[in-house]
Amino acid sequence: MDGYYDLKLVALSLVIAIIASYTALELAGRVSQAEGRSSWFWLVGGAVSMGIGIWSMHFVGMLAFHLPIPVAYDAGTTLLSMAIAIVVSGPGLFVASRPALTGPNVTAGATLMGVGISAMHYTGMQAMRMSPPIEYHAPLFVASVAIAIVASLAALWMAFHLRHKRSGLAVLARLASAGVMGLAITGMHYTGMAAAEFAPGSVCLAADSTGGMGNATLALIIAIATIGALAVTLALSALDAYFAAHTAKLAGSLQAANEQLRTIALHDSLTGLPNRMLLEDRLTQAVSRADRTGMPFSVMFVDLDWFKPVNDTYGHYVGDELLRAVAQRMTASVRRSDTVARTGGDEFVIVLGESGDARNAAMVGAKILEDLSRPFLVVGHDVEISCSIGISVYPADGKDVSTLMVKADTAMYHAKKAGRNGYRFFVPEMREAVLETGARG
Repeated sequence: MDGYYDLKLVALSLVIAIIASYTALELAGRVSQAEGRSSWFWLVGGAVSMGIGIWSMHFVGMLAFHLPIPVAYDAGTTLLSMAIAIVVSGPGLFVASRPALTGPNVTAGATLMGVGISAMHYTGMQAMRMSPPIEYHAPLFVASVAIAIVASLAALWMAFHLRHKRSGLAVLARLASAGVMGLAITGMHYTGMAAAEFAPGSVCLAADSTGGMGNATLALIIAIATIGALAVTLALSALDAYFAAHTAKLAGSLQAANEQLRTIALHDSLTGLPNRMLLEDRLTQAVSRADRTGMPFSVMFVDLDWFKPVNDTYGHYVGDELLRAVAQRMTASVRRSDTVARTGGDEFVIVLGESGDARNAAMVGAKILEDLSRPFLVVGHDVEISCSIGISVYPADGKDVSTLMVKADTAMYHAKKAGRNGYRFFVPEMREAVLETGARG
């Protein structure tokens, strides 16, 4: 017994398949971006929406098929085919939303989806309750299942690679991919229909059952309802994506503001170097590291010579620019792992982590003296200065931060008194000079 198709309904089934495929591509991105309970909400909701879309394409395609006898569909079996479509859509979305798409998981997901879509189709065919039962042409039956698996594989691959792209070209790519997916799903359905063989004199028992559905307008009603549901799903997905992006933007702004506040709190506003608060933290870390590794470190107290005359001669603006230039040269003179901090005015402190013996600290001190003795070009003025450096070493000169700072400061005073432009290591004989203040220049 031969049947024929209503081409308008065939076209309608293809449109539904394409819209359902586009929705699936959108939902794959939404599921992958959602977190916590939200991700499960979109996975379950997306599976329902996607499954109903695939099933609607199938059922409209069934309604497009006409036999020369009254045909209807058993309600219970039809609903079972819908449930199968929904259930197999879940794993598909789950695989497409994973951080990575591996061969085993995409193969397993595509096989499950393909077999599930085939099961939906042939369960839907059983809803006709034909007597004698429908027989299937084996090669076409196998071909329909193969098409379903390949279509599912392509759908998962495209959904994974297009899920995070939002540009105009990405939208066009998603539309083109939806068209390919829609044609593949439709191809599976009509290949399965071609495999069906109806014996002459067959009777559709569902047409006489109380659960039979034979309304000619049913296809249009299902199409409108399905397209409406898919449109609502897409709208909700777009709205949720908008709010998620807005929330992420606010979170990014808040993080940037926090980082800015942290920078202001821990860094000198003029030079950008660590301030006294951050310096104390770095010194505490250096003590802990030295205790753990057994490697000493040095603290260098640096005070600029002849800085006040620069301010008096050229003004504070030139003085500020000079301090910035000094900070840059000192930072370039030490390792990235070392700390150069400004503690106020023209005073700087350098922490030489794991500096080893005093010779290494002396080499760094000599380099800083040489670098700062070169003239500075500041706002069109050639400015020459020097510096005096005091050095204390942990743990020989003290086992706490405050003691190291005091002794480095004391050694710096002695460098000043010795004629400036030099460095001195702290020695016990300097202890009496702690209270002297007249040596600053």
